[in-house]
Amino acid sequence: MSGVINFVAYQAVWFAVVASAGHGRAALGMGAAALFAGAQLALSRRRLADLRLMAAAITLGVVIDGTLGLCGWLRYASPEPALPPHGAPLWILCLWAAFALTLTRSLAWLMRRPWLAALLGALGGPLAYASAARGFAAVELAPPAARGFSALALGWGAALGVLAYSARRVHTGPAAAHVEARP
Repeated sequence: MSGVINFVAYQAVWFAVVASAGHGRAALGMGAAALFAGAQLALSRRRLADLRLMAAAITLGVVIDGTLGLCGWLRYASPEPALPPHGAPLWILCLWAAFALTLTRSLAWLMRRPWLAALLGALGGPLAYASAARGFAAVELAPPAARGFSALALGWGAALGVLAYSARRVHTGPAAAHVEARP
C-alpha cells in the first residue's frame, strides 16, 4: 500500500473512530481501525515487526491515555471498556495501534529522525486531541486545560520519538532481517 493511500486511510480511520466514540458507538470506529490494521498487515512483508510496533504503541497508549484518564485530566466519550479500568478506552488504543502502522509507511521518513518525531508528537498530539474534543466531543480536557495539553505534549513527544526509533529498529535492524529470512 502506497504511503499516500496509507496516510489517507489512516485519516479516515481517525475520523471514524473519534466520531463514533463521540456518538457513543465506539465499536463502529474500532471496526474501521481493525479493517485498516488487517489490510496493512495482509500487505506487509514484515508482519511480525509491524505487530511488535503495534504492541509498543498500544503499551504507550495505555500508559499515556490511561494515566491522563485515571488522573481525571482527560475524560473520554465511550470510556468503557478501558485498560486499565477507568483508564484508556479501547477505541483510543485502536487509534494507537493504527497509528503505528503509519510509521513504516506514510511516516517512514520519521524513522531516521526520532528527534523530529518527538517534536511533531509534542505539537501534533495535543492538536489531535483538541480536534477530537471540539469537533466530535470524543474527549474533554478537565480544567485547567493547559495542564492536560502540557501532559499530552510531553507524552506524545516522548511516545512518537520512541515509536520512530522502534520502527527503525524493528524494520531495519537484525531482528527484521531475521524475520524476512523466514520462509
